[in-house]
Amino acid sequence: QVQLVESGGGLVQAGDSLRVSCTASGLTFSTHTVAWFRQAPGPGTEREFVARLTRSGVNQYYSDSVEGRFTISRDNAKNTIYLQMDALKPEDTAIYYCAADRATYPSRDWKSWDYWGQGTQVTVSS
Repeated sequence: QVQLVESGGGLVQAGDSLRVSCTASGLTFSTHTVAWFRQAPGPGTEREFVARLTRSGVNQYYSDSVEGRFTISRDNAKNTIYLQMDALKPEDTAIYYCAADRATYPSRDWKSWDYWGQGTQVTVSS
């Protein structure tokens, strides 16, 4: 049974840094494409793509809104992925989800991804 568990969320101030983690059991991250998505509070919000890391661990892709501030990484020995978030803004407030997919180039549409964590709340105050 595959299980992804996020941790590290919390309440921070604008300009601060925070790192969230996601550890897998029943799945090896190094054989999957991995990503972080987020969903802002409020009715009608969609889960949006944040960052993606290829299986090789070499190529990273980011949404325009976080490019240059966030970094996705992976620790194969711990079977854990991370999202380092710097220069946080109030608009980064959301539930952050990790995801994994068997495809080499999965869609940025969250509905197509194979495996999900339960999410961790990140709140950035102004």
